[in-house]
Amino acid sequence: MIDDLWYKNGVIYCLSVATYMDANGDGVGDFRGLLRRLDYLAGLGVTAIWLMPFQPSPGRDDGYDISDYYSVDPRYGTLGDFVEFTHGCKQRGIRVIIDLVVNHTSDQHPWFKAARADKDSPYRDWYVWSDKQPPHADQGMVFPGVQKTTWTHDKQAKAWYFHRFFEFQPDLNTANPHVQAEILKIMGFWIQLGVSGFRMDAVPFVIATKGPKVRKPVEQFDMLRTFREFLQWRKGDSIILAEANVLPEDDFEYFGDDGDRMQMMFNFHVNQHLFYALASADTRPLAKALADTKPRPATAQWGLFLRNHDELDLGRLTKPQRKTVFDKFGPDKSMQLYDRGIRRRLAPMLGGDARRLRLAYSLMFTLPGTPVLRYGDEIAMGDDLKLPERGCARTPMQWSTEPHGGFTKSERPDVPVIDHGPYGYQHVNVAQQRRDPESMLNWTERIIRMRKEVPEIGWGDFKVISARNPAVLIVRYDWRGNSVLFLHNLDERPHEVSFATGLAGDAGARLIDLLGDDHSTAGANGRHTIMLEAYGYRWYRAGGLDYLLKRSDIDHVQDGHPG
Repeated sequence: MIDDLWYKNGVIYCLSVATYMDANGDGVGDFRGLLRRLDYLAGLGVTAIWLMPFQPSPGRDDGYDISDYYSVDPRYGTLGDFVEFTHGCKQRGIRVIIDLVVNHTSDQHPWFKAARADKDSPYRDWYVWSDKQPPHADQGMVFPGVQKTTWTHDKQAKAWYFHRFFEFQPDLNTANPHVQAEILKIMGFWIQLGVSGFRMDAVPFVIATKGPKVRKPVEQFDMLRTFREFLQWRKGDSIILAEANVLPEDDFEYFGDDGDRMQMMFNFHVNQHLFYALASADTRPLAKALADTKPRPATAQWGLFLRNHDELDLGRLTKPQRKTVFDKFGPDKSMQLYDRGIRRRLAPMLGGDARRLRLAYSLMFTLPGTPVLRYGDEIAMGDDLKLPERGCARTPMQWSTEPHGGFTKSERPDVPVIDHGPYGYQHVNVAQQRRDPESMLNWTERIIRMRKEVPEIGWGDFKVISARNPAVLIVRYDWRGNSVLFLHNLDERPHEVSFATGLAGDAGARLIDLLGDDHSTAGANGRHTIMLEAYGYRWYRAGGLDYLLKRSDIDHVQDGHPG
């Protein structure tokens, strides 16, 4: 079976049903509200929607503590509402991927209730237990500074249970074949309801060995192949986008040497070095991170992002690099989280500077991989640091200047909308930006449209070209006889850049500006000289006026072959 590699040239938009649009006025977003906004998302140009957890949950961790994998939280609607939503997406040519949270359940899940109530329950071995507290219970916490242990004593079970995350999220014993079979059943259920894939949460923990005697967990990578094979049997073009913050030398363990494991992974390594580049105007570590993560199977793809629903994790940077990012983007302790990251949204991190925001998103859309946009990024939403932990960057979508930003008719939304300061809904909202041709929203729509017209980024090979200036990053992509180049100046000062594209026949060769009229012709020495303004960027296609004739090669990228 040949996969339809739709994800290679996609644009993914992540949202939470709870905070996107409330249709029934109860203060909580729902699927009926989301269905009303599908034309907005179609107009924005996204090709896939990634839904954060929407299944029933006590809601102690924004839905990541699931109590029923086969239903919809009543606050968001019904399974019928979900199917209406996926059908609406299909009508508009938008795919749906959903969070798959199977490292742990809620402690209110019927499986855990049965497991703790009876030592002989068939669900007892679905979790990880110890008769006494393991000596390393104070190690391996996901949320240091907030979480105190990974083992908690349960009075009813008269035993200790393992939880890599919070104590109300007991880990599933994923090595148990019955648990693995249940995971496949969960995936199969949602595939039947119109889902095209899953963003799998905490993948290294899902596949790691667990138990009181495990001091150094070992990853069971064959589990990933099992997940992949099952999905492709059920629906050939369905995918898994893995959340795996791992070192570059481990990438192929997750992708598979033959591309037979995860189709996609988030590129945390590049993400962290990208923020260092934005903070320091030094692109050299970013260029190295791109080189470190360049090898991957032909069918595999990186997910590229700037900010997501979690903190900006800086754990892979050196201490001096991390300090540079903290000093620039999160100098106050209230802006930091878990001793490793920054909890702010991107717009306030960059001081609301439209030039820097557009530079950052231009970078995200042109680095090797598939861009993943977070809801509200398209209008440069801010954060509310008065809310605890990661909640500050999970506020409701701001649609208009109506009360509560047009998110709800309720007098008291479940999560407060930002209603004060420069990022309040009175100043930052969709309705106003729609009417402004120079707004962030209209810029994002244009950049998404252009990104889909340069599939070389998703399908081709890339090379970082020397700019002889650490503040400037130049990347060239080649695919099927076509080439595109992207220039970014990360400095607050303008820079004149002289470079050779490295393509044959450089002398007199022409670069066509895809976003404006700043075309460039190489001199007799084969070099282009371009002035980049402060935080400036250029998207170029190599070739003269005949480059349009080559589009016939590009217009048929969905034939299932990487080219």
